[in-house]
Amino acid sequence: QVQLVESGGGLVQTGVSLRLSCAASGRFIVSYAMAWFRPAPGKEREFVATISRGGGSTNYADSVKGRFTISRDNAKNTVYLQMNSLKPGDTAVYYCAAAPAQYAGVREDQYNYWGQGTQVTVSS
Repeated sequence: QVQLVESGGGLVQTGVSLRLSCAASGRFIVSYAMAWFRPAPGKEREFVATISRGGGSTNYADSVKGRFTISRDNAKNTVYLQMNSLKPGDTAVYYCAAAPAQYAGVREDQYNYWGQGTQVTVSS
């Protein structure tokens, strides 16, 4: 079992940056591809970003490409989401997820473990 705990959310103004963290326990995340998701209309969660086990491969949703950066520190068992140039449309609960694979994709069902989420609110 992998337990994931997100932190770093908050209430910010448009254009500001935030860095979310996802701390894992129970197992070393070096065995998992990691990702961030957020709720979207008509879906429980929509894909935001994913990173491979070693950190060499990443993928982003079009809506965040160029503004968000996913990274990982396997020694600290932590994954990060650096969010720049935040917009009101980025307001959501952000969830961290883990998949027992070298690299995972954009579908929720590829991920076995989920955190409880951290709220990000961007005011205009």
